[in-house]
Amino acid sequence: MTELEKEKIISDVKKLIRDVPDFPKPGIIFKDIMPFLSDNRTFKNTIKYLASRYKDKNISKVIGIEARGFIIAAPLALEIGAGFVPVRKKGKLPYKTISVTYDLEYGTDTLQIHEDAVKKGENVIIVDDVLATGGTAKAVCELTKKLGGNVSEILMLIELEFLKGREKLKDYELFSLIKY
Repeated sequence: MTELEKEKIISDVKKLIRDVPDFPKPGIIFKDIMPFLSDNRTFKNTIKYLASRYKDKNISKVIGIEARGFIIAAPLALEIGAGFVPVRKKGKLPYKTISVTYDLEYGTDTLQIHEDAVKKGENVIIVDDVLATGGTAKAVCELTKKLGGNVSEILMLIELEFLKGREKLKDYELFSLIKY
């Protein structure tokens, strides 16, 4: 894929991200990816572009973070020939899990992964739609390490740079398609 093709994909995605003011609370401008997801051509081209980053990287699993991360991670996993692994909030996975609790701006949250989802030594990509403060992605890195997996890269569709989430993830490779 040429640089011009990559730039076109990024431009197309940016045009389809909708700003929703005052959601989920006053003062926040929510980056809504639903118009992007509903545009078949742009969504397909974006997955193909992202997959080109990982085709020859020996990736065994693509971990999607609940819930919008699933939407990007699952087709990416198919495209690169890897398995898809969901990370969910506590109590949502049916089998034996391991957990990590992490701090939010307003409290704590707990994420879980099946205890057999990643095998020791497997290379994984962690995927979500938006990088904000970095706490969720860091927690998923911790879960991956507990299982013995190697985090090859963290992939975000959007990075909100002003929230400095990248700082929490400085020990990992991080790729964001779009930065605001």
